[in-house]
Amino acid sequence: MQLDLNLLTALDALLEEGSVAGAAARLHVTAPAMSRSLGRIRKATGDQILVRTGRSMVPTTRALAIRAQVHTLVQQAHQLLSTQQELDLTALDRVFTVRWHDALTAASGTALITAVHRQAPGVRLRLSAEPGTDDTELRRGEVDLESSSSTPTLPDIRHRLVGSDRLVVAVRQGHPLTEGPLSPERYASAEHLTVSRRGSLRDPIDDALTTHGLERRVAAAGPTASFALQLALESDLVVTLPDAVTRTARKQLGLATLPLPLPLPDVPLYLLWHQRYDDDRAHTWLRDLATETIRALFTPPTDREGGHESGCPTRTFAS
Repeated sequence: MQLDLNLLTALDALLEEGSVAGAAARLHVTAPAMSRSLGRIRKATGDQILVRTGRSMVPTTRALAIRAQVHTLVQQAHQLLSTQQELDLTALDRVFTVRWHDALTAASGTALITAVHRQAPGVRLRLSAEPGTDDTELRRGEVDLESSSSTPTLPDIRHRLVGSDRLVVAVRQGHPLTEGPLSPERYASAEHLTVSRRGSLRDPIDDALTTHGLERRVAAAGPTASFALQLALESDLVVTLPDAVTRTARKQLGLATLPLPLPLPDVPLYLLWHQRYDDDRAHTWLRDLATETIRALFTPPTDREGGHESGCPTRTFAS
């Protein structure tokens, strides 16, 4: 059975207006065209729908019975196909998977969950561990929002720059590097810890040291920023990490923060998502909220008293 769903719109107008002329004017068609639509509706339903009584037309018993249902169906169809759908956050029921770097999750995860629950209590967040660069999960819809320090290579993966973080050096209080100015030579002479999910003992810092004719000794590689900071607290190992996303963790552990004595560029922070969500209003709300939450990290703290933080001014991100 082939159905012309345009007939529903015509039927709704006929039942609302109670006349062929009125329905035609409402839908901006000619009266003969609407009359033909009425004929097709009568044939499809097996009912007269509107019958003439004197100079006016009245709905049949069948028409009266289906009028409310027809109107509801037409309104639902308009809402479904409309590009201007309103987003009711209080009624939103959805699960989003967010895959962020562990340091970013630790720094902003609580704030994001709190904000989401306050605005849309029916939304649930699944904070996923970041196993590495795997844009296929974004493409398959298994991950809704991802963090990255680089732009995606696939054309269907969208990205947004949400911040730019500088690298700082974290050591335990009383560490030898906290005594006196930190030069590249003193920095290189210490024992270091890298943060790498794959256990890499080398990163761009080593390349920067090479340009100065220096080489550092990396004693270990840790899988997460939290592990690296804890190890720095309990040893003389030096860890170099992005400033803003680890600031709270460093403060909680009571670590000393020193400026990196090397001219390295800031580390960009991007949010990534698949293009299928470009016009998804719920997803747009989530990524805007995530952007706002993350950018709060890059606001310079008002209290910079104590420790070596005062010697490390924070750079803000570029919009």
